[in-house]
Amino acid sequence: MSTELAKTYDPATVEAAAYRTWMEERCFAADPAAAGEPFTIVIPPPNVTGALHLGHAIDNTLQDILIRRRRMQGYNTLWVPGIDHAGIATQAVVEKELKEKENKTRHDVGREGLVARIWAWKEQYGNRIIDQLKRLGASCDWDRTRFTLDEVCARAVRETFFKLFRDGLIYRGERLVNWDTHLQTAVADDELFHETVKGGFWTFRYPVKGTDRFIRFSTTRPETMLGDTAVAVHPDDERYRDLVGKMATIPLVGREIPVIADAILVDPSLGTGAVKVTPAHDKNDYACGERHNLPRINILTPDGRINANGGKYAGLSRYVAREQVTKDMDALGLFEGMEQRDIELAHSDRSKTPVEPYLSEQWFVRMEDLAQSAIDAVNDGRVRFFPARYAKTYLDWLGEKRDWCISRQLWWGHRIPVWSRRIGGDAAVAEQNRILQTIPAAERPNAICFSAGRSIGGEQVLLACVNGGQEPLERLLDRSGWEQDPDVLDTWFSSALWPHSTLGWPRQTPELAR
Repeated sequence: MSTELAKTYDPATVEAAAYRTWMEERCFAADPAAAGEPFTIVIPPPNVTGALHLGHAIDNTLQDILIRRRRMQGYNTLWVPGIDHAGIATQAVVEKELKEKENKTRHDVGREGLVARIWAWKEQYGNRIIDQLKRLGASCDWDRTRFTLDEVCARAVRETFFKLFRDGLIYRGERLVNWDTHLQTAVADDELFHETVKGGFWTFRYPVKGTDRFIRFSTTRPETMLGDTAVAVHPDDERYRDLVGKMATIPLVGREIPVIADAILVDPSLGTGAVKVTPAHDKNDYACGERHNLPRINILTPDGRINANGGKYAGLSRYVAREQVTKDMDALGLFEGMEQRDIELAHSDRSKTPVEPYLSEQWFVRMEDLAQSAIDAVNDGRVRFFPARYAKTYLDWLGEKRDWCISRQLWWGHRIPVWSRRIGGDAAVAEQNRILQTIPAAERPNAICFSAGRSIGGEQVLLACVNGGQEPLERLLDRSGWEQDPDVLDTWFSSALWPHSTLGWPRQTPELAR
């Protein structure tokens, strides 16, 4: 064997040889029974959407420095590697590829077909990501590699969802969400980007019933007039005080709506001093509607077209409807003009299309008590931040305590483990008892729980949440006329469990005991 030094340094060859030696000697393998104080890093899992970038490189290098230093200091170290299934992000890139290569949509290939394609994508790009981490020299325990959709993580997701549902902390309700009309799903606030665009600012007027007066208002989205349920003015505004309590008419749909006083929504110094209120399509209007018990009229289909609530405009895209509504109001002498303005518009980061505030039935987690527990853990020192200044960001974010929308109208992800059936009264009680009789008594409390859902068309709906590991029970429900919810969980539901799901929770593993 030649001992002559190479004339040039080839980092790829040298580093690959060194890494092979580390793997053969199991230098990074963790043993929970070994001596030494434990020091663990659970890798922030990169999304399986492609390849790592420079940000991943520096982040994982810093983690590697920390873990190697502790390892040399005698700590019992564990660096857990893994990958995130990245629900909406991954489905979006695979759908895009499907369209470009086969000119098909997800509906052309069906749920099973699309999910199979995404798993193939995961195998290709997941393996590439792991290989990139190894080429960076990451000293992870690769035998413990996790994926947020694998069996271990799925067990933690099902257990968590089941407990929250059983305790009344998960519910299904109709709320205003960010809606991506291209992907046809709810999206989170942190999946949006805001862009300043050239837009219009239209001014219209509604006739006030029983008077010869009109109430003027301006809007950036004329089509939403079809869903108006009030016009709001400031209670101290002398211009409109005598109109409060009267009814204005939306001539395009023939609906009468009240003129209300609201000091929170309306600033009398802005615009006309009157604000059209569309609770189903604006978050400020939604809050106003809650205060005044206004009806909520959704005017959009999931793909961004006007629905049946829009009358003769049904079927038009929101932008075509915008033009037609303006023309029709002009023909009635109720359009006063439009001025060009710079408007900040929210876009979906995944589809790059403008999002709509959209009234939709979704699954939510009640955050009031959960957020307070997380706040208390920082305030009393049980959880510490390094650097300490990031604690403020954390506390500010949790301080809002908004209920968390955890459902997504996607096919890639952890499917909502809730089944429903239209049944009520004594029949519902009998059905629950029938199902419970198939489960050993000792196992029932942690296997399935029932809850009354929102009625549909006057029929009561019974919900059944099933814990993980209950496949025979799931098959029984499927055979008995129950339907599983088609939605999947927000990818952050599984990501939030990552620090302990990767160590085996809910099972009591040696790793968790340390």
